[in-house]
Amino acid sequence: MSLQQPNMVDYDRSFAEFKLEVPRYFNWSRDTFDRWAQDPNKRAMLWIDDHGNEKEFTFRYFSDRSKQLCNVFTNHGIHKGDRVLVILPRVPQWWEAMIACLRSGTVIIPGTTQLTPKDIKYRFEASEAVAVITDEDNAWKVDQVKAECPTLKTCLIVGSKEGWLNYEDEMADVSADYTAAETESSDPAILYFTSGTTGYPKMTLHTQASYPIGHTITGRFWLDLKPDDLHWNLSDTGWAKAAWSSFFGPWNMGAAMFIHHATGKFDGPKTLSLLEKYPITTLCGPPTAYRVFVLEDLKKYQFKTLRHCVGAGEPLNPEVIDAWKEATGITIRDGYGQTESVLLVGTFPPLEVRPGSMGKPSPGFHVAVIDDDGNELPPGKEGDIAVRIKPERPVGLFREYWKEPERTASTVRGDWYITGDRAIRDEDGYFWFVGRADDVILSAGYRIGPFEVESALIEHPAVAESAVVASPDEVRGEIVKAFVILAPGYQPSEGLAKELQEFVKNITAPYKYPREIEFVDSLPKTISGKIRRVELREMEKSKKLAQKAQ
Repeated sequence: MSLQQPNMVDYDRSFAEFKLEVPRYFNWSRDTFDRWAQDPNKRAMLWIDDHGNEKEFTFRYFSDRSKQLCNVFTNHGIHKGDRVLVILPRVPQWWEAMIACLRSGTVIIPGTTQLTPKDIKYRFEASEAVAVITDEDNAWKVDQVKAECPTLKTCLIVGSKEGWLNYEDEMADVSADYTAAETESSDPAILYFTSGTTGYPKMTLHTQASYPIGHTITGRFWLDLKPDDLHWNLSDTGWAKAAWSSFFGPWNMGAAMFIHHATGKFDGPKTLSLLEKYPITTLCGPPTAYRVFVLEDLKKYQFKTLRHCVGAGEPLNPEVIDAWKEATGITIRDGYGQTESVLLVGTFPPLEVRPGSMGKPSPGFHVAVIDDDGNELPPGKEGDIAVRIKPERPVGLFREYWKEPERTASTVRGDWYITGDRAIRDEDGYFWFVGRADDVILSAGYRIGPFEVESALIEHPAVAESAVVASPDEVRGEIVKAFVILAPGYQPSEGLAKELQEFVKNITAPYKYPREIEFVDSLPKTISGKIRRVELREMEKSKKLAQKAQ
């Protein structure tokens, strides 16, 4: 295990002194990525799949391939400012496309392979994208809606399909000589369709400089990466966490990435065996993955090269942190941010880990808990998580919700950007997540955050995962309802439901216990893996209305 000095040794000093500079012109592919490619042998990626294939790729390889793809764009009339939808799994071409779009000044729209034809049509309509890059498993979805997408002119496929341009054939005939676009820092770069808790996805626009440069914070301070690291992020390519931890974060620091191109559902034992087999030094995973891991017999694995682990996507339950620490000796450090930002709050290496806390604000950001009037709240008071954007907007924050000025304006309260999440800050400056602003349960005058109830439930050995929402109640207004996925070896029963209720009462305040428990096989999730509590809430409302009408 590496004993290297962390990039952050003194949190307070780093927070006070750190500042990111943004030049007027910036092209990440040319100004950051190509710097690492000057060494022709420097490894950028170790890639494996489920069929025994294993390949290494250098920074030079990706630099050349991305320049070729830029020339392919030119050949097909794709120019600076045009939007390109990329729907690819964890194959090297996804990284080539990301680098090429940034290099050429085209705007990349990453999309998960879980998108439906309807989702794809909406993305073309909203973004007016002119091109798509996808694979054989997803091309049929585009074909279903292509006739209804008038802006779509160019279809590139990694593989082969009639009516599509073959990606490798197009690449074979072009040069690797390409002069990067002279992009201004404020030019559009990445357009994320965020899987929000309500309504249609928002188009979150990031610029050429702020987002890539801002992820220096993510890569240096939170992921704590250095050029000799091999970093593994478990995230899908289709959502912003891939930019955090599978692209900008590691490659800003010159670290190599371990990529497992898996097919099928997430496999906990398989993932743990790969973590043991390969010289991976750092791991980033969603809380769901760690919850799966701790259901396994972790003592039978040895992670000899693993230096540290982080979790993000939603808060990590304290009991999961404890179980992983007991088995591996490594404490999972939590982090918080959004599709709209880089890392905003984190438990950085020099900070004491307080299980259940998100940590402290990232260097470069003034993050606070504020009230409805935009005033900072004292420790112990619940409020909205907010980022100060005046007099200067911090590096790493999105530019706008594209084409939606009113929605963009709704995120501003005085001098603050409102994240839509709620938290409490303690006396020492640590942030404690309460929940989404629209997830908070109001029951008989009490405000109940779902995460605290979910954390209590998961301490019971019968619970693999849970989602807690408000369910309408005539007496209390709302009651706490829990949807529970059971761990292997347990069966649903009324007795087990009562046992879980008493268990929660003994762990947290009695008024927070779930008055209703429903056992389920799965939970609705966004394409980024977050639980869609809004869907469960709406289902509960409809059910209660139907019962009332009977």
